[in-house]
Amino acid sequence: MHRTARQVKVIQPPSLSLRDLQQGMVRLREYGDLLWTLSAHRINVRYKQSLLGLAWAVLQPLSLMLIYTLVFSVIARVPSGAIPYPVFAYAALLPWTFFSTALTNATNGLVSHAHLVTKVYFPREILPLSYVIAALFDLLVASTVMAGLMVYYHVAITTQVFWLVPIVVVLAAFVTAISLVFSATQVRFRDIGMAMPLLMQLWMYASPVVYPLDKVPARFRTLYELNPMVGIIESFRRVSVLGTAPDMRLLGVAAVVSIGLLPLAYAYFKRVEATVADVI
Repeated sequence: MHRTARQVKVIQPPSLSLRDLQQGMVRLREYGDLLWTLSAHRINVRYKQSLLGLAWAVLQPLSLMLIYTLVFSVIARVPSGAIPYPVFAYAALLPWTFFSTALTNATNGLVSHAHLVTKVYFPREILPLSYVIAALFDLLVASTVMAGLMVYYHVAITTQVFWLVPIVVVLAAFVTAISLVFSATQVRFRDIGMAMPLLMQLWMYASPVVYPLDKVPARFRTLYELNPMVGIIESFRRVSVLGTAPDMRLLGVAAVVSIGLLPLAYAYFKRVEATVADVI
């Protein structure tokens, strides 16, 4: 009786040439169904068996908005300009919560699926990418509360909201790039995952989430604005609740950094991918 030989897929580290990266993108498209299946699975698992269901998507930004309103508006008297502080804070917490949730979950994407990585071949970037897509769904659901807050506080919705589409694209590109780097590095250095809560907290206070941009001292402004989340959050807030166009300089910095970092992050991930199954 003859046994069928098991087919072994050998993953060779790419040379990081443009052709290799293009082939990686083609292979990712071939596994598109798996990417969407995993993304949908993450959404279903998160909400299907929970008592509050989709309410969990808005619970984090909404509860943080209430806490920050009490601490920074009522107690610390942080100004919010022409809009009520709850709207001011929630408009920034929407992109920030998406960024924080996607990055934190994606960082552990490879490590938490070691049983798949060591047994089945598929483009490994599908794992962190699925967390980013699932977080986009949360962002969409949480945005409905934003609309309700604007109606309650009589904040007008203008045509500037159409800018949200390119802003979210830049945000998604940035979080995808960082997620690819962190998830690949986490395989060898587990300190990354343990440091994420502290890193996210520090990063939030280094972004204009709970305070207006004009409160940043001028001597620190140039360095401060190199943080892509500054341009993303400030632009998100401007177009959604202030009814003004985004700061094109800040948004441009965020776009250049995000789009420039994405292929480099992908190349780094594909380089590490060849040894993931051995190290994990």
